Amino acid sequence: MPQFDIVSKVDLQTLDNAVNTAKKEIENRYDFRGSNTELTLDKKTMLIHVVTEDDMKMDQIETVLISKFVKNRIDPLSLDFGKENYAAGKQIKKDVQVKQGIDKETSKKIVKAIKDTKLKVQASIMEDQIRVTSSKIDYLQDVISMCRTTEFGVALQFDNMK
Repeated sequence: MPQFDIVSKVDLQTLDNAVNTAKKEIENRYDFRGSNTELTLDKKTMLIHVVTEDDMKMDQIETVLISKFVKNRIDPLSLDFGKENYAAGKQIKKDVQVKQGIDKETSKKIVKAIKDTKLKVQASIMEDQIRVTSSKIDYLQDVISMCRTTEFGVALQFDNMK
């Protein structure tokens, strides 16, 4: 029986490359010369630590990060800029979370959207991924195209097509 998995994950090596190229661009930019700006990736917790001098530079760093993610074919929806800046002396800090996996609420939305298509498919939630099975591959391809056109607020990938 044909099946595939809907997942939301970021490749660690690609993420590291995107952060390193963003760091190099920030070091070479004229508006960041002489400023104490740091950009580091914690691979265990999937956090990007940003330290800079003011809000304007923080906004520029976010823009550079998003552009480097797009260049490395990582969906910018996997970045969570939600946390506010916090002060640390004369500098401000921000922790940007890289989202991995699909949470329960989003999984339920995706399964509901799949069931609303009235296709002959079965969708089941398996921890942080969704497995979709069907008797025909055409139905599975229709589900993939529906998921690509619908906005769920997470970066979706489609794995293990069997």
